[in-house]
Amino acid sequence: MNKQLSPNLVALILVGFTVVIVALLPVQIQFVREEARAQETPQAEEPQNVADTITLAQDGGDVVEFTLRTVIGGSPAMAFVGVGGEIDGVVNPELTVDVGDTVRITVINGDPLLHDLTIDEFGVTTGQLVEDEQTVTVEFVAGQAGTFEYYCSVPGHRETGMKGLLNVVGAPAEEAVQVADAAGAEYVADSAASVDETASVAPAAEDAVSIIRNPADVPPPVGDRGPETIQVDLNTVEVNGVLADGTTYRYMTFDGQVPGPMIRVRVGDTVELNLHNDEGSQLPHSIDLHAATGPGGGAVYTQTLPGDTTSFTFQALNPGLYVYHCATSSVAHHIASGMYGLILVEPQGGLPEVDREFYVMQGEIYTAQPFGTAGHLDFSYEAMLDEDAEYFVFNGAAGALTQDAYALHADVGETVRIYFGVGGPNAISSFHVIGEIFDHVYDQASLTSAPLTDVQTTVVPSGGAAMVEFMLDVPGRYILVDHSLSRLERGLAGYLYADGEENPEIFHGEGAADMAGH
Repeated sequence: MNKQLSPNLVALILVGFTVVIVALLPVQIQFVREEARAQETPQAEEPQNVADTITLAQDGGDVVEFTLRTVIGGSPAMAFVGVGGEIDGVVNPELTVDVGDTVRITVINGDPLLHDLTIDEFGVTTGQLVEDEQTVTVEFVAGQAGTFEYYCSVPGHRETGMKGLLNVVGAPAEEAVQVADAAGAEYVADSAASVDETASVAPAAEDAVSIIRNPADVPPPVGDRGPETIQVDLNTVEVNGVLADGTTYRYMTFDGQVPGPMIRVRVGDTVELNLHNDEGSQLPHSIDLHAATGPGGGAVYTQTLPGDTTSFTFQALNPGLYVYHCATSSVAHHIASGMYGLILVEPQGGLPEVDREFYVMQGEIYTAQPFGTAGHLDFSYEAMLDEDAEYFVFNGAAGALTQDAYALHADVGETVRIYFGVGGPNAISSFHVIGEIFDHVYDQASLTSAPLTDVQTTVVPSGGAAMVEFMLDVPGRYILVDHSLSRLERGLAGYLYADGEENPEIFHGEGAADMAGH
């Protein structure tokens, strides 16, 4: 399957610096990047073939200028809005020019979020805009007739509504065709080099940190108490994290780890939730709690810009174990990047006591580079749409719960409870612990139904959860898997170590046990 790379995050355009880049394309293209705040910085040297572009514009057509501003929060949720002239105030305006015209499009970033403008057929891109009011102008000659789409290439933004049409009408001027043909050979060479560079993987991020949530990080039981008001504070953080040995990835997280912190309340509690989006974020974030009854599960009140905080309250009406996740477009992209967690709503009187509790969630990661590639991997929107994950993970990273620091530990004779959820965004899990049988399975995380008993494998849907319990009778290493076992080869495994004395009446063998498969 072919996969296209998502654009890497690039450095901010230097304040007060104008860079003019002219590339020879089948139609002459000139990229002019202008900063909103000019400083006394020397201008870049003008390439020699700028004059050719100006001459072509003068001889072949008019200079036509448009200004677009990025906006969020309207209808559609993300869009370009025209500024000035006939397109003033028009959402995703249709731009019309004649063949041979020199087209100048100025894009103003209307919010401190990541956007760009791209027109594939003309090789046009503004590059990434990340600062509030950052301004970039692209200039190119419309050398072919037709209807073309301009759009934002940030994953999910085009699908959310950041797209419009460029209509080029008429027949190309002879001189424009000659110039384009003369530039053809050089353009082909330049294009090939650009594709090769894009296909290469960047070095692993030096600032990458562990994003793995320790499965023992479980809040204490609520116990037998009356309803209360509980305040929950969450911080959304975008961070370079360690995906595998020698491999890093750009995660989106709640509180810097995957999954986000487990929230534990009682049925009848009122939850006051405050969501802060870290100042270093490049995207807005939000939260949808499946435990909340109301539109969007809270997402309608928590679309939060970088540096801002939003809040809402809800009453936990139904006991159960529920998923929460980011619900900002593209929702699946944010989830696939790590923005999910569990909220436990205990029934009246609390849950039965057990000796050990653990918190485990499964998710998928969609990268443009193949599984096992070393370096800093890029998210692939196309792979996500095709549901073709390169990595399957427990608690955020490949083999995360097989590492000594994050493996599960208990003693023989103890009862173990695992709060298990699937963030997704796509795959169903067939959760299984190799070498154990679940004594109790609270199917679909229903805590008010009688549990299933003596279960080998339980199916958990994407965006769903289950609570499983079992007693450890024999010491050794037990492996947590999704019994769609090819996913084991994609990083999906965890270890549970049971310490204690042997129990030969239950389990005994002769020979080299270490040579057994798993």
